[in-house]
Amino acid sequence: MFKKILIANRGEIAVRIIRACREIGIRSVAVYSTADRTTLHAQIADEAVCIGPPATKDSYLNMNAIVQAAINTGCDAIHPGFGFLSENAEFARLCESYGLVFIGPSYHSIEMLGDKAAAKATMKAAGVPVIPGSDGAVSSVEEARLIADKAGYPVLIKASAGGGGRGIRRVDSPAELEAQMIAAQQEAKNFFGDDTVYVEKFLINPHHVEIQIIADKHGNYIHLCERDCSMQRRNQKVLEECPSPIVSPELRAKMGNAAITAAKECGYYNAGTIEFLVDENRDFYFMEMNTRIQVEHPITEEVTGFDIVKAQIEIAAGLPLKVTQDDIVMRGHAIECRINAEDPEHNFRPSPGTITALYMPGGPGIRIDGAVYQGYTITPYYDSMISKLIAHGSDRNDAINKMRWALSEFIVEGVETNIDFQLGLIRNADFKNGNYDIGFLGRYMEDKKNK
Repeated sequence: MFKKILIANRGEIAVRIIRACREIGIRSVAVYSTADRTTLHAQIADEAVCIGPPATKDSYLNMNAIVQAAINTGCDAIHPGFGFLSENAEFARLCESYGLVFIGPSYHSIEMLGDKAAAKATMKAAGVPVIPGSDGAVSSVEEARLIADKAGYPVLIKASAGGGGRGIRRVDSPAELEAQMIAAQQEAKNFFGDDTVYVEKFLINPHHVEIQIIADKHGNYIHLCERDCSMQRRNQKVLEECPSPIVSPELRAKMGNAAITAAKECGYYNAGTIEFLVDENRDFYFMEMNTRIQVEHPITEEVTGFDIVKAQIEIAAGLPLKVTQDDIVMRGHAIECRINAEDPEHNFRPSPGTITALYMPGGPGIRIDGAVYQGYTITPYYDSMISKLIAHGSDRNDAINKMRWALSEFIVEGVETNIDFQLGLIRNADFKNGNYDIGFLGRYMEDKKNK
């Protein structure tokens, strides 16, 4: 087992990894920018190293500075968390070249799955259902037009190297295609340094359902059931739940088997998530694979009792999985609300500032994954997430009731938050009945605006 791990991240996921290290008995090293000197992760780690100024390119994306910090502090592994360098094959390769274990999949798998167009082609060859569209990247507007005509409008133009909802444009008619393709390419170039795009059929108001898989380096694979991530605003997840209200045991088995097939096809190991779209007929289609821990992993942990972060560390150290698929049993239902420092009344604009008062709820079935405290200053440089609030109940209705009172008790003063917005979603009759899809939040916001 590792003796010391550097966490190449910040905020709540860094805190989560530090706590996992403590449970296993591993020393932890935090890295922080000059803007993050007072963050919780920098204070609770066994050691902390400043790696640069606030700009992410000079700190949390500075591969050489992070690797040097790991070497200087005697680390033998690096955990990338999510975001930042977590799906960067070059970083995984750099770690390996310096004898540091990258706690995640191999850089070969990251390269294979990081290109969304190539990943789709790989899944299609493996027999995993994929959304109709191009088999790979498209090289011209004319090629895109032919594929769109065959798939049928509306279609999506999507960045091959995309993620986080960036580089995606919907096209409803042939007349829009060229302009939207150029826009998607420009955004992809700006965010990912790669303007390659592909085309796929736009499924109207499906569910976004993802399967968590875990695989070791000895050829053992399991899945940890599904999460429903359909509650999205502009392709950004707002609320997630496990299990999905639309997935039957039969569909769960089919999707789980498809997810494991996808992982095996890529020689994948460690934690990963295969994302599917599920249409009104309950047919499912591969969308992409995330080669990292997910923001919403806690709800899976609550329902299955499986510690995903500890498993990541153990797998990276070469240990085999301790459980088989038959050992994975779902118990109850869990919901996660992302609590952000943002103002829903003004188009969700970020709300940096100092938290002057803070009360976070607790009690039976309530979990908080966070990294803020009273007096903490939220800077404008990074993601606006304050914490993740997770409610675990005996069934979906119980989880909703717990989340309702937990949100009602959550107090944050000094900055604007989306707590009341989340409370409105939990109280919504359609959500309570499981009657929602990817398009729900857009319709919900439009209704609120018109009232």
